[in-house]
Amino acid sequence: MLQLSLLNRIVPVLGYTARSIHSSNGLLFRSTPVLCAEPLKKKKKIDPQVVKQREERKRKRLEKQIRRLEKNARQLKPIEELEVPMELIDEQAKRRRNIPKPTPELVESRALLEKQWAKYRMQETLADYQLFDRIVAAQTKALNELKLESEELYQQAIQLDPTLVPFLAQGPVVTPPIKDYEQPDGEYIDVSRKWE
Repeated sequence: MLQLSLLNRIVPVLGYTARSIHSSNGLLFRSTPVLCAEPLKKKKKIDPQVVKQREERKRKRLEKQIRRLEKNARQLKPIEELEVPMELIDEQAKRRRNIPKPTPELVESRALLEKQWAKYRMQETLADYQLFDRIVAAQTKALNELKLESEELYQQAIQLDPTLVPFLAQGPVVTPPIKDYEQPDGEYIDVSRKWE
């Protein structure tokens, strides 16, 4: 009863003539104009010769478009980012640098520098190989000493550590194939038009 009396007080303030529990305007019934159906127009009979000419024109237009596409197929689509602006092409002579020809002393110093770099890299690679050889030799010596001390410890030492490289593999999850199962091909209807 209290809610109804509250609603009766609020509704006149909002300007509604009927009771409403919504804060927005009420959706009232409205009438729309009567839309009457019209009988279908009778199809005009077209001369078969005219229909054939229209189809011929369509076919020729399509063939022309196909020829144009084949002719332009070799041309690559231009990429705007790779196109050089005309201003740069015009300023090409200004922008070109005059690179001085290297002197014989410069050529000789560059060749000497390349030789020194190649020698340094060779020594670095050789040092790496020697380090690997020392590591493998030390490991082999330690395993041989362990084998003399205890065969059981040696066998545990040469076992692969599964936690070293985490690897998880699963087998095939699909069911095995059914023998002599004939796979259905489905229905195929060729609807492509034939041009003669």
